[in-house]
Amino acid sequence: MFRKVLIANRGEIAMRVIRACRELGVKTVAVHSEVDSKALHVRFADEAVCIGPAAAAQSYLNVPAIISAAEIAGADAIHPGYGFLSENSEFAQIVARCGLTFIGPKPEAMKLWGDKLTGREAARRFGLPLLPGSEALTSASHAESEAKRVGLPVMMKARGGGGGRGMRIVRKLSEVRRAFESCTAEAMASFKNPELYLERFVERPRHIEFQALADDHGQVWTMGERECSLQRRNQKLVEESPSRAMSEKLRSEMGERIRKAIRETGYTSLGTLEFLMDEDKSLYFMEMNTRVQVEHPVTELVTGVDLVVEQLRVAAGEKLELPDTRPWKFRGHALECRIMAEDPETFAPWPGLITEYHPPGGGGVRVDSGVYGGWTVPQHYDSLLAKVIVHAPTREQAIVRMDRALDEFIIGGIRTNIDFHKRLLADPEVREGRMTTRTVERIMEQRKRERG
Repeated sequence: MFRKVLIANRGEIAMRVIRACRELGVKTVAVHSEVDSKALHVRFADEAVCIGPAAAAQSYLNVPAIISAAEIAGADAIHPGYGFLSENSEFAQIVARCGLTFIGPKPEAMKLWGDKLTGREAARRFGLPLLPGSEALTSASHAESEAKRVGLPVMMKARGGGGGRGMRIVRKLSEVRRAFESCTAEAMASFKNPELYLERFVERPRHIEFQALADDHGQVWTMGERECSLQRRNQKLVEESPSRAMSEKLRSEMGERIRKAIRETGYTSLGTLEFLMDEDKSLYFMEMNTRVQVEHPVTELVTGVDLVVEQLRVAAGEKLELPDTRPWKFRGHALECRIMAEDPETFAPWPGLITEYHPPGGGGVRVDSGVYGGWTVPQHYDSLLAKVIVHAPTREQAIVRMDRALDEFIIGGIRTNIDFHKRLLADPEVREGRMTTRTVERIMEQRKRERG
C-alpha cells in the first residue's frame, strides 16, 4: 500500500479520498488554490500545499504545480478524484514518468475509453449495443450529410467531452450548421479538443450506468447499475440503485458483456459505462467514464463495498477480494441527491458565505460534503456543496427517508436546490419509477406555468 497520497482535487471528493486513505493508514496531501486555503479538505489532510491562484487553470489544472507539490511532500501516488484532470491521459502519463502512481486506469486504457469515438469502436468490437452514429465531423457540411445519413433528430457531441458540455439536440437540417459552430467553440473551450460527432437521438430515454472494477490480476467485477435519468441540461441531479427498469436477466447479460469489454481492453481501476434505455428497454452504449463517479455512494450502500478503498488497493497492485456474485445481489435501495449552491428558480450559481450548516442524520442517512458553517463558497468552481445519500430496504422507504433528510438539511446564507429536490421526489412519475431524461424539464416547465 502507498505511504502518502496527494489528492489533486477539492471539495467533497477530496474529503472522500482523505477518509478512505485514513482507513488504510495512508497519509494524505491536499493541494489547494489561494481561495481554498480554509477549505475542509485542507483542514483534514495531513499536509497541504498551495498550488496557485483561484482560477482552476492556474491551480487545480496546473500540472507542473501538482507534480512539484507531490515531490515536495514526498507523495508516492496521486488521486485525481473526478473532474479537473481525472480523465486526462496525458496527466496520467506525466505522473508515471515522474515515478509516481496515478490512482486510476493505465494511460493507454484511459485514452481508448476516454475518447468517445474510440470508446464506441471498442464497445462495438466487444458486443455492446450502440445507437447509429458518425465518425469525427470535419466541417459543418460534413455534419449536415452525416445528420441525413444517421437520421434526425441527432445529438451532436464533443469527442473529448462530458458533463453536458459541447452537446446539442438537432431536430432540423437547418439547425445543423449553427449547432456545429456552437458545439465546436464550447468543446474547444472546455476540453481543448474541438472535434465533434453525431449520434441518433432518443426522445425519452432512461439513463442507466454500470459500475465496473478491475485489478491487474485478471479480476473484473460489474457491481450492478445506477439510474441517473433525473438530470437538467445533461447534468445529473438524482441517482439511485438499483433501477426499477432493469430485470435480473438484462442485468446479468449486460454484466457479462461489460466484463468482456473491460478485460479485453486491459482496463483496471474503477470505470462507469453509461447507456441509454429506450421505451422498449433496449440499452445503447454512450460512453465510459474512466474515474470514480460523483454518484458512487449509492453503489457502495447497496453492495457494501467501499469503492474508493478498492480503487486505492487496485492502484497499489493488490488483488480484489470480492464475493463472486453474478449478477451482484443488492441490499435494499439507495438514493442520492446533489445539493448545489444555486438559485432555486433560475439555477444560476449562488456563491457566498454559509452562515449556518446543519446536515441531516439518523439511520440510513449519509452526507458527503466539503463545506461547513462560516466558510465562503467560491465562485470559481462547480457549485456542488454536498451529496445526501440514503439507504432503506425498499425504494419507497428510501424516498420517504430522503424527503425527511432534506427537511433536516439547513444551509444558511446562500441559496440551494434543496426545495427543488423535494419537488422532484413528490412528482408521481418519479414516485412510480417511470422517469426519463425529460422528466426534470417537464417539472421545470410546470413550475414556470404555476408562477405565471
